[in-house]
Order: sequence, then C-alpha cells, then structure tokens
Amino acid sequence: MKIVVIDDYPLVLKGIQQIISLEADLQIAGVAMSCDQGLELIKRVRPDLAIIGLSLSGEGGLRLIRQVKIFHPTCSFIIFTSNISRSDIRAARVEDVSGYLLKSAFPEEFITAIRMVARGKRYYDPEILDDVLGQESNEPFAGLTAREIDIIRALAQGLSNRAISEEYCISENTVKKHISNLLGKLELEDRTQAALYAFSQGLGPGPGFV
Repeated sequence: MKIVVIDDYPLVLKGIQQIISLEADLQIAGVAMSCDQGLELIKRVRPDLAIIGLSLSGEGGLRLIRQVKIFHPTCSFIIFTSNISRSDIRAARVEDVSGYLLKSAFPEEFITAIRMVARGKRYYDPEILDDVLGQESNEPFAGLTAREIDIIRALAQGLSNRAISEEYCISENTVKKHISNLLGKLELEDRTQAALYAFSQGLGPGPGFV
C-alpha cells in the first residue's frame, strides 16, 4: 500500500514515518508540509492513501481532500488531528473521509486504522465516537472510552491480557495501559474488581469466569 503524509509539524511527519516503516507491506511514498506541496506530491505519486493533517496552513486539510478527489478519486483519506470538533467531523463525513484519527492515538491504533481503510472500511477514533458522535453507553461506564469499555467487557469474560491483545490487534502493553486507565476512572483496585463490577452492570458472563 502506497501512502503519503501531509502535515505541517515535522515531528508528526517523522513519527508517522517511523511507525509505518515497521510494517513490511506499507510504503511511505512521500511527505509534504503544506497544501500546495501535498497537492503536487499526490499528483506525482498517485498514492492509495493520504494521511492529512486537518489544520494545514493555507486552505486546510479538508479543502486539499476536495481538490485531490477531482483528479485522483480512488485515493482514500485519513484525517489526523489533535482536535475534536463536531463541525469538523460532519465536514469529514460529507467528504467521505475513510478515517479520522486523533494524534493521541497509540501506534497500534494508527496501524489498525490504515489496515481497515485499506480493506475498504472506515475507522473513526473511539474518543471521537464517545465525545462527538454521542454513541449510547451504559451510565456506570460513561467516563470510559469505547476501547476501555471493550477491555472491561473482556475482563468480565475472563480473558487474559494476551487474549485481549489478539482480539483487538493491540500490544499487551497497550492492554495494560487501558486497564490502568479504566481502574483509575472507576476507582477500582485491580482487574478482578473490574471484572466483578462489569458483571454487576451486565457486561460479562459472571464471576466464575474471572
């Protein structure tokens, strides 16, 4: 899969390049730091996917996407941003953007987003779904992200960290970080308490599985 990255922060460009370079089947075909440079880059290399910073200097990432779709309609797009804005999400959906990812995402989530888009699916950061799109959630878990709810449900099912990492295509270290975060938010001591609490709220098969 041929990928270009367009963002006006050098550290962001370098970080994305490092993450993608670890994947044998993914190729960085070029990077750019402005809308004009990005437009010329995409015209030249005809990528499969363009990862674009939302707040590019000049006309902005969404305007660049509209321009690219005129001459390269088969290109897919992932918006990469540090901001959560309902209006930006709506605009991205209007432009049929395949992915919308926050810069706070874990590297595993970043790669997952790319692979899902490569398969013709969409990936919107779970924090966006929680905070902007207003998906329904169980009241006792309202403070958790969508991924943290996935993890606590898995704990209630008695899954190990390794099994959880395989289920959600993330590393065991990332699983541990999610567990630590949700324990802090729910003011629980350990994973056993989390599993029992999740079961009490209807998220798992029962304490016999803990």
